Amino acid sequence: MSKVVLIVDDSASVRQIVSMVLKASGYTVIEADNGKNALDRLDGQKIHLIVSDVNMPEMDGMTFVKHARELDAYKFTPVLMLTTETDQKLKDTAKQMGVRAWLVKPFQPPLLLSTLAKLM
Repeated sequence: MSKVVLIVDDSASVRQIVSMVLKASGYTVIEADNGKNALDRLDGQKIHLIVSDVNMPEMDGMTFVKHARELDAYKFTPVLMLTTETDQKLKDTAKQMGVRAWLVKPFQPPLLLSTLAKLM
């Protein structure tokens, strides 16, 4: 059975690129266009990793991670932030919230895949 990755990003093109890279490497992908919709996807099914943007409408990535961590089934699910944000203070806050890795867009697919492999 393949590993399941939830991609949370308001950019359809980013979701499409990340999804293509992951599916080509054998991952199963679930997509959400903001944190609110991503929370709806956290319905108890096994998700091995979450890839989330920071800046999104309705619910940003940091708020999404906070709420996801409150759900027993996803308390320890690894989270990778894939964002344009580079602020160290924001990275530090994310780390305290349990975010395990931070990649800055634009990203190189091999780096994304190697980071995912380390997190799972």
